[in-house]
Amino acid sequence: MYSKLALFLPLLAAANPIARDAAGPDPGLITIVDSSYSGNGCPQGSVSTSTSVDKTVITYGFDQFQTYIGPGTKASDHSKNCQLHLNLKYPGGFQYAVVDATYHGFARLDSGVTGSFITTYYFSQDAAKTSTTRTSFTGGGALLNGQVYTKQDKVETTATIWSPCGTNGILNINNRVSLTSTNSNAAGELSNDDATVAFTQQLHVAWRACTPGSTGNGGDTIGIGPINGGE
Repeated sequence: MYSKLALFLPLLAAANPIARDAAGPDPGLITIVDSSYSGNGCPQGSVSTSTSVDKTVITYGFDQFQTYIGPGTKASDHSKNCQLHLNLKYPGGFQYAVVDATYHGFARLDSGVTGSFITTYYFSQDAAKTSTTRTSFTGGGALLNGQVYTKQDKVETTATIWSPCGTNGILNINNRVSLTSTNSNAAGELSNDDATVAFTQQLHVAWRACTPGSTGNGGDTIGIGPINGGE
């Protein structure tokens, strides 16, 4: 059964007076031109996608983004990744940056098992500049019986990556989940695929005006605010 990852592009003008009143663009003007995905956690045919009519929301449903470790598992079961590629259109003369994101998933880990969830953000036009976050899970305790977890990315402003100046940019979001163990008899699962828990991603953005010769450095933040449903 598919779990869902919903990527919400910002509709901040009504919810965020700073973004609306500053000399920035209407954040609602960001639209999704198209998207694709790649990785062993989301092989072709295993993901459902849908895009809202206004092209500001895209939802991914994953069917094979799970990792397992323990007796009977293979090395290929221990680590999976799925990279989302979003071709975005936004107002010319401005750049935007991903500031934070929220993820939810499911983990069940025996003592001795450790899980990692790593997310890397970058734009294809400047792939050398990345921003990476990591959440770790230690087996035992509450995780023996499994529980829902939340991964809350809080990327420092100085570490954010900026879209290229212009009106189009390809944002890549690479998610990797992996498991290791110090006990060959211990088992664990770290998954994005749960029948009852939606896996959501909520992006917040900051805007700044492009400056002559800008490639992603310098400039002023125009405004930061939550999307619809953000915290």
